[in-house]
Amino acid sequence: MARKKKAVSKRKKSAKKETVTEVITTDKKETVSEIKNRVDGLEFKIIIQNCVASVNLFTTINLVSIYQQLIDDDILVVSFNPEQFPGLILKTKTPKISSLVFSSGKLVITGAKSTVMVTEAVHVVMAILRECGTEISEDPEIIVQNIVASGNFNKRTINLELASMWLDQSMYEPEQFPGLIYRLPVPKTVLLLFQSGNLVCTGAKTEDQVHEAVRKTYDDLDEIEAFDS
Repeated sequence: MARKKKAVSKRKKSAKKETVTEVITTDKKETVSEIKNRVDGLEFKIIIQNCVASVNLFTTINLVSIYQQLIDDDILVVSFNPEQFPGLILKTKTPKISSLVFSSGKLVITGAKSTVMVTEAVHVVMAILRECGTEISEDPEIIVQNIVASGNFNKRTINLELASMWLDQSMYEPEQFPGLIYRLPVPKTVLLLFQSGNLVCTGAKTEDQVHEAVRKTYDDLDEIEAFDS
């Protein structure tokens, strides 16, 4: 009887892996960010580091059951401690993301490197939940809440003191933080600018907004001649 139970469990894991594999895109395609970097005439490069998205699956999820079925999985990483946090933490390797799963049917996806990867991750998680008995009948609602990107202006150094004097909505206190904080109203983003020419952009909802924010910042710095020769 023990052998039979073990064999059934093994087949179940195999079936689950096949289901997950079916929704993973095998062909590597250029991301929106990579395409824009390739065709951009300006001398800077942007790399998306993290896309955070909220998801609604319009269903209820039995977190205890999900945890019990996945706790011994050799591919997925799962943790669940409702006394400390109400959600189940599920980590996948392909794509490499973390998801917070709540009994209300809501998810939070983190770690994606593009908005396309966010969608791919959602469908992978949905396949896992379905395999564990969760009924999902509606299309998911996916909302990207924040994109974090890093980049540089081709390592052109920036005169941060000059930039802080001429750029509205900027703050520079080198005694507390080595970078200049620049808040753009349109698109509504925050950029951290460093003397080395490196930057971090946060707050964007789309990859287009990331590139628009960096382009505008580049133009603003160029206009006030804040780039060191």
